[in-house]
Formats: sequence, structure tokens, C-alpha cells
Amino acid sequence: MKREVVIIGGGFGGIKTAKMLAKADVNITLIDKTNHHLFQPLLYQVATAALSPGDIAVPIRGIFSKQKNVKVMLGEVVEVLEEQKVVRLKDDRLIPFDTLVVACGAKYNYFGNHAWEKHAPGLKTISNALNIRERILLSLEKADQIDSPEEQQKYLNFVVIGGGPTGVEMAGAIAEIAKRNMMRDYTNFSPEQTHVYLIEAGPRILNGYDDSLSQKAVDMLGELGVEVLQGTAVTHIEQDKVFLEDGVIESPNIVWAAGVVANEVIGTLDVETDRAGRAIVAPDMSLPRHRDIFVIGDAVHMKDDKGNLLPAVAPVAMQQGKYVANLLKDPAAYAAAERKPFRYLDKGSMATIGRARAVADIRGLKLSGFLAWAMWSVIHILFLIGFRNRLHVFVEWMWHYFTYKRGVRLITERPSDPVEPEDDVLGDLRKGA
Repeated sequence: MKREVVIIGGGFGGIKTAKMLAKADVNITLIDKTNHHLFQPLLYQVATAALSPGDIAVPIRGIFSKQKNVKVMLGEVVEVLEEQKVVRLKDDRLIPFDTLVVACGAKYNYFGNHAWEKHAPGLKTISNALNIRERILLSLEKADQIDSPEEQQKYLNFVVIGGGPTGVEMAGAIAEIAKRNMMRDYTNFSPEQTHVYLIEAGPRILNGYDDSLSQKAVDMLGELGVEVLQGTAVTHIEQDKVFLEDGVIESPNIVWAAGVVANEVIGTLDVETDRAGRAIVAPDMSLPRHRDIFVIGDAVHMKDDKGNLLPAVAPVAMQQGKYVANLLKDPAAYAAAERKPFRYLDKGSMATIGRARAVADIRGLKLSGFLAWAMWSVIHILFLIGFRNRLHVFVEWMWHYFTYKRGVRLITERPSDPVEPEDDVLGDLRKGA
């Protein structure tokens, strides 16, 4: 009888595991709460009107349309019942498994301040990105219809909280919008009036990078007009306000990018977790007390040979997915009393900082500026699933590079993301405010 493999999550790790098992003698059920695989590293470009959602997302069923041993299921897993070897969905359906691969990812960590999420959304889903994009565009429309510079300022402030790669990339992209790309279309305020703040509680941004690259990132953000506040903690967030230890910034454009916490599913497993809720697994990615359950990707706590925690990035998840798939394809290795441990091959890290600016650390080779940006662009295009997406993103980037224009500048009324009455800028415009 074929082994029943259940994979929770259609991200990089889950997709890689399933694709690697294309010729294996197993039945695969891949469960995800959305119907699409999302290329999260480029999600910030949807939020800043550079790309459309369809450029960075592809239906999961389309990925596996020719892989006959994969069944794709739309649903949300809420619990793993280990002894019964079943997972329970939100609608109480029970899905049995022989082997379980938990690749459920992570969400943003508000460190117990859950009320902040309403005012400072994170950037994990297409819905998040569209909501942030709409806030930015609505603010510019509002500012253009206000004559008083003092009253305008609130709508010309943009705040990104968290100095990791996502925060740095988001701040750089917003600065290009607010200070360059769209300024020719607004006549009632100037680029000098816009302020983009990147706030990092730690001593420096891009903490996982070399000190020299971190400083170059600060310098390049400064060239774009981003005010980088390092060693500055956020003490409170409320509607249109960010409170710091030494002041307040008023803005309806607040983006949270400060740390992640594992999906709640990890909390239902019989496994020790770290402070971020990530599973502390055995060297073979399995649970120490359940060899048939593996955790991969952003939801796992694992260190490299030097004792450094593996980063929550796509290459880690994909290598872990490949490792688990190879175990499943080799019954002898899977059943061995002591499996060969997982080893991560670090091929480098990079972060982009606006147009033709990036920093990269490629196995000790430290790069910055245009060359790092070109490498970042090529690698991200290659990681996209589907020829259409790769071609379209390449064309869009070339268009932006030579014209300085962003094409996806639509404000829509999306019923899935209702705007709070006090935050309904579009409503104010319609009323003639």
C-alpha cells in the first residue's frame, strides 16, 4: 500500500517537497488555506504598486496539474492529532497521514500587542499588500486636496517598523513612490514634504548581515530620503500614530515588519518550541518523539554547524523540503535508526534598497550598489514559478527602470478589506472634505 503523505502549506518548502516526490510511490495531499503559491519576497512590490498580484502568485492546482500523485486541498489545518495520525481542519474534517510535513510558515509577531495589528498591518498575504497599497495611494490623493502644509504632513509621512530585509526593501520602495515615481502626477505638494521613516529597535538594520553592508544599506536609504532610526523602540501604536520613546509620528501609513512567530499549528505538536513558537526538531527535521512528522521552513528552529539559527528565507525551506523528499524516496534511509542529518548550504543573502541599489553577501563576497541589485533581480526572477510570471516581471522591471513609472496604481473598494469609518479617506474625498 502506498504511503499517505500530507503536506501542510503551499509555500516554498511544501511545494518543493511535493514536486520532489513526483516519481515516488506515495500519495500526497497538499493542504493550504489559499488556492495559490505566493512568492513572498516580492510581495512588497505589490504593496508599492510595482507589480500586480498575478505576477507573483500562481494557483497551486496549476503547479501540480500534471503530477498525478498530488491531491490539492483548500482548507485550514488547526490541529495535528499525532497518536491518531490525522490532521483536523477548521471545518472539522479529519485527514489521515502516514507521514506529515508541516510547512505552515509564520506570521508577524506583535509581541503581545495584538491591537497594533489593525493600525500597522504586516506583509504576508496579497490582501495585506493590496491594503497597504491602497492606504499609500489614498494618502497621496488626500494630501493633494489639502492646502495647508501642516494638515498635509500627516498624509505625507510613511512609517515602516522593523529593519530586516522586508522592512528595508519596503522603506526603499515607498521612498521611490513618495519622493520620485509619482511626484510628477501631484501638483499640490513637493517631494521634500514627504518623510519615510524606518524604525529598528536593535542597534542596526539588517542584523544578520556584515556590519559594513548594514552601514551601506543605511547610506543608500539615506540617498533615497529614508530617515533610519536605529536603536529606537516603538512603545505604542494607535490610529494614525506611532509612539516612540522620545516622540510621536502621525501617519495613516504604518507597516509592521518586526519579527515573526510560528503558525498556531506548531502549538498543537508534541515538541519543544523557542520564544517565537518555532519547533525545535531533531537533526533529521522530524519531531524527537514522532519520526513520521517533519517540520520545515519558517516554523522550525534549527541551527547550522556554527550554531547560528537558520534564517526564515526561501532557500532554507526549499533545501529542507528536498531533504525530506529524498528521505521518503529511500525507504531504507527513512526507516534507519539514525537518519543522515540535514545540512544547509548557505549560498548567500541579499536585500534590495530601491532602484539599482542592493546589498549582497555571497559566501563571503560582499557587494553593494548596482551589481548587487542586478544579481538580486536575476535570482528572484529565476525563483518565480512559471515562464509567464518570469517574463512579465522582467518586462515590468525594465519599464520601471527606464521610465521611473509604476503601473499598478489602482484604488478599489474591496469588500474583503472594509475601511474603518475613521480611516475612510476615500469617503472623505467623495464628501468634498
